[in-house]
Amino acid sequence: MNFIGTGWALLPAVVAIVLALKTKEVYISLFIGIFIGALLFNDFHLFKAILSVFEVMMERLSSTWNIGILIFLVFLGIIVALMTRAGGSQAYGNWATRTIKNQKMALLSSFGLGVLIFVDDYFNCLTVGSVMRDICDRFKISRAKLAYIIDATAAPICIIAPISSWAAAVTGYTTGDGFTLFLQTIPFNLYALLTIAMVLCVIFFDINIGKMKEHEQAARQGDVFNGKCDYGKAQEMEVSDKGKVYDLVLPVIFLIVSCILCMVYTGGFFDGVPFVTAFSQCDASLGLVIGSFLTLIFMFLLYMPRKVITYNDFAQCIPQGFKMMVPAMTILTLAWTLGSFVSVQLEAGVFVQEMLNTYNIPLFILPPVLFLVATGLAFSTGTSWGTFAILIPIVTDIFASGSSMLVISIASILAGAVCGDHVSPISDTTIMASAGAQCNHVYHVSTQLPYAMVVAISCFAGYIVAGITHNVFFTFIAGLCTLFLILFCIVKKNKQNNN
Repeated sequence: MNFIGTGWALLPAVVAIVLALKTKEVYISLFIGIFIGALLFNDFHLFKAILSVFEVMMERLSSTWNIGILIFLVFLGIIVALMTRAGGSQAYGNWATRTIKNQKMALLSSFGLGVLIFVDDYFNCLTVGSVMRDICDRFKISRAKLAYIIDATAAPICIIAPISSWAAAVTGYTTGDGFTLFLQTIPFNLYALLTIAMVLCVIFFDINIGKMKEHEQAARQGDVFNGKCDYGKAQEMEVSDKGKVYDLVLPVIFLIVSCILCMVYTGGFFDGVPFVTAFSQCDASLGLVIGSFLTLIFMFLLYMPRKVITYNDFAQCIPQGFKMMVPAMTILTLAWTLGSFVSVQLEAGVFVQEMLNTYNIPLFILPPVLFLVATGLAFSTGTSWGTFAILIPIVTDIFASGSSMLVISIASILAGAVCGDHVSPISDTTIMASAGAQCNHVYHVSTQLPYAMVVAISCFAGYIVAGITHNVFFTFIAGLCTLFLILFCIVKKNKQNNN
């Protein structure tokens, strides 16, 4: 029986996701999903299935992009370990405790830092987490809430930032002037815009939905939810008493600047290529690796002459930083392998394309349909970029270049892909948010899901209006009003339950 290009292609991801949510164990759940995918791909020939599991895994790990991301994670782990050992994180935490007076200010600071670091979602998640984690702990904010704030200001911010690795990826999947088309989609990218509104509402009105209530109650009582914070105690190490606030701030600023410069360098900016063009054609993975490596050199020069840490301390932070990132790297490797089986070996995209071509969908209803399809595909495969690659070429074949429906349809694909990526347990961005907050991964997924679904419903309503009116103002107002209406009902119900 041939399972390739059929609805069975989605089964491995569905099984992995259900198992992860049910058992709270990510590694085994992902591997079971991978093995099911291998069995389907090899017509249930056991030995061939086992062989293909590791062939696909090795193929994914041989990708220069993925290797670069893993090296980048190691370097970031070392950077975090060095900032902690040098006392920079502790000094910043002491300063922030004097400056930040309450939970709301701590969450707003996390949100603001996430908005500022718009270059790359991996970079965003890990940097915001390492800087704000201890501060949020001091104000008894749960790791689940911090992970949500981090995740909600990672991909949603990157997808509407013209200068980001995501913008570079999207322009590569379009035809003609892809960058201009990307800029036109920003006002119609409802998931990104409404997620920002959602985060602000959550912070200002202390909206806790579903399981998040239990995590917040446990944090405010000084407890660890169900005895789990995950990712071990990698940060518990001897801390220098010579550290200053700038021992954390300067490396973070240097990391941001160096990563941007290295990314445009790989795009040919220093060879005369215009800045925007260089960013759109850069090798983001290589740029992040070089930028983080230069940051390590900068930190060595910043700490060693002042004797903030010793040479041996610096050397010891290298394996400590690596160990800190092992859980995230393991989950990423498994998620990449599962995603490859679903999207490449079993060709889930072919199934989705045939479904769209089979049913004669009226054009005005296409934006909300594309939003749902992109959400489901990104959720199942764990990759928004792969979803872009599958769906954007379909839309560019349907609508003429320059038409408003082309812009709206691509925007709905981008929004749906980020939405699916946002809630998928096998998404690399979701994994990075868990790693940044050092939150149990399944807890992060389960607590984030209700918030994302509220925004998704609002987006669906907005895209119905977009398909009918083609007007960005009416589209945004429809989505925003739906969001506020749902939140009003949730807040009202919470008050009734508390009374």
